[in-house]
Amino acid sequence: MADSDTIEVRPDEAFDVGRLREHLAGKLPGAERDLAVRQFGGGHANLTYLLDYGQVEYVLRRPPLGPVAPGSHDMKREYEVLSRLWKAFPPAPRAYHLCEDDSVIGSAFFVMERRRGVVIRNKVPEVFGAGADLGANRKLSEVVIRTLAEFHSVDPIDCGLDQLGHPEGFLQRQVEGWLQRWQKAKHEDNPTAERVAAWVAARIPSSPPPTLVHNDWRLDNMAVSPNDPAECTAVYDWDMCTRGDPLADVGTLLAVWYEEGEVPATLNPMPTSVPGFMNRSQALQLYGEQSGRDVSGIGWYLVFGTWKLGVVLQQIFIRWHRGQTKDQRFAGMGDAARRLFELADERVPL
Repeated sequence: MADSDTIEVRPDEAFDVGRLREHLAGKLPGAERDLAVRQFGGGHANLTYLLDYGQVEYVLRRPPLGPVAPGSHDMKREYEVLSRLWKAFPPAPRAYHLCEDDSVIGSAFFVMERRRGVVIRNKVPEVFGAGADLGANRKLSEVVIRTLAEFHSVDPIDCGLDQLGHPEGFLQRQVEGWLQRWQKAKHEDNPTAERVAAWVAARIPSSPPPTLVHNDWRLDNMAVSPNDPAECTAVYDWDMCTRGDPLADVGTLLAVWYEEGEVPATLNPMPTSVPGFMNRSQALQLYGEQSGRDVSGIGWYLVFGTWKLGVVLQQIFIRWHRGQTKDQRFAGMGDAARRLFELADERVPL
């Protein structure tokens, strides 16, 4: 019986299952049995597969097809984070095996535990009232903030991640790196994107004391318990995790926390318009209360987070535009990126 969270593997994203089974045999408990592979179809970047050995399941993560930006889709980094972070941050799935031999499935990959839960994409699912349950909606908006504050409270020493990344100059490197990604990914001139980029680069703020940073914190990168939307069961997509400015995570999150009148881009926006869901200012206030941090300067982080997500969509689109992937979901990403650049421009503080 097919898993309801998965789809048949897309043909252009398939690999030799027999070769994978041969490689994993003896490296994971239960991996000597017959192996069936299905694909999690919801993501837009890294590719994620369910490895079903009958009595035990694992999840395999690999980079997307085609060339990827340096520093992104880093399977070794994600493995090293998830093989340790679970000790101090329970929502992090535990990683078990890293393979950097491209001959096995065509790229580096790692294998981690399967975590179950409800992933919220675009709309509130029926299990939580389909948007009509104000209490459930409020809990969904709070769980993403409370879990982020919990993550930012983790002491990297407690899980052996105190040498991860280089916190000094974090924001400067982030801005420079994303400017380079934009230049490599654009297929046409965009004066709005360039104007916002110049504004961001000219106003880099001083950072608070560093914490672990996820770098792509969103509700659809989490899973919550089907019995309680206030309970986070997993946080996913750790390939950009490092140590740095925690407000960068807040800016990335609030960038897709759309207010009334703002047109969402096609990046699995959170259902922020349902009744009971906190608005952006309430979410920011809750984070400040939970973390104890000064959030008065969040305007720069919001603009940067919005512009950065535009670059993310542009990177996805350019792979489709150049024929490096045939996934038709990506055909409209160029238009979505332009909308995010326009929204970033609108969000520049007066």
